[in-house]
Amino acid sequence: MNKITGLIAATFAAYREDGTINLDIIPTIVDKLIADGLSGVFICGTNGEGPNLTVEERMSIAEAYVKAAAKRILVLVHVGHSSIHECRKLAAHAEQIGADAISSVAAFYFKPTSVDNLVKSMAQIASAAPNTPFYYYSIPTLTGVGMDMITFLEQAEKVIPNLAGIKYTASTLHEYQACVNYKNGKFDILFGYDEMLLPALAVGAKGAIGSTYTFAAPLYLKVIKLYNEGKQDEAAAMQLHSVNMVRALVKYPPIPAQRAIMKMEGLELGNCRLPLEPLSESQSTQFKTFLNEIGFFDIVKQSR
Repeated sequence: MNKITGLIAATFAAYREDGTINLDIIPTIVDKLIADGLSGVFICGTNGEGPNLTVEERMSIAEAYVKAAAKRILVLVHVGHSSIHECRKLAAHAEQIGADAISSVAAFYFKPTSVDNLVKSMAQIASAAPNTPFYYYSIPTLTGVGMDMITFLEQAEKVIPNLAGIKYTASTLHEYQACVNYKNGKFDILFGYDEMLLPALAVGAKGAIGSTYTFAAPLYLKVIKLYNEGKQDEAAAMQLHSVNMVRALVKYPPIPAQRAIMKMEGLELGNCRLPLEPLSESQSTQFKTFLNEIGFFDIVKQSR
């Protein structure tokens, strides 16, 4: 698999009123993302509530995305779980249905204790889908597993033949840059902090995965375009719109708040699962008012 360029949307889980998974909406989501100019989808991750879903539900979602994408857009399947046995099941299934890549977080209950231990764990997962590119998903703020990623690459490349790179969701840009340049750019290091996309481009990012690309991709694609044209000030001004939106977003629980934005854009995803709770009506109204005040929806529309 070649390195991924452009933006990958980390999509959200969709539920019916009775709390079951809504698979019917997936083709609509995929078509929207293709129309928005995205390069792919990352499913069942943090925003897709992977840890809140059963393995069977995750398999059904993966099948629905692969079918809806029909090779028009990449499908990256997150297979992380607190049980490596379940990870392997999800990985093998993803390969069998023709997913373009798989990714896994570190176990988040019994956590890896060293880079060596982390590499052994990831090697077990990746080996269940030997013909599918594997990305380690580093997200220390959620897993509590923060280790040196250069050391990880040095050790992992020896034992994970299908290692494609890292989904790098951390704000440590110096380490990100080191990973991008490891062995003259041997690995695909996908950046995962949407509000820091511009600084990541400045240190060599070519591909990124993020949740806000699900509803604001045109804004970020404009950042990339302006940056590539050497229009630094305009790119910074465009990135600031993302920063302002994220600053508003984090006043609420981030996943429910982003789901509320999807609803504001006309895609009803239903209520998330406990312990996540949807925004209250007053929170949602307050949030929408603020987004309108900063002109967020207009900026996304004008960026198309």
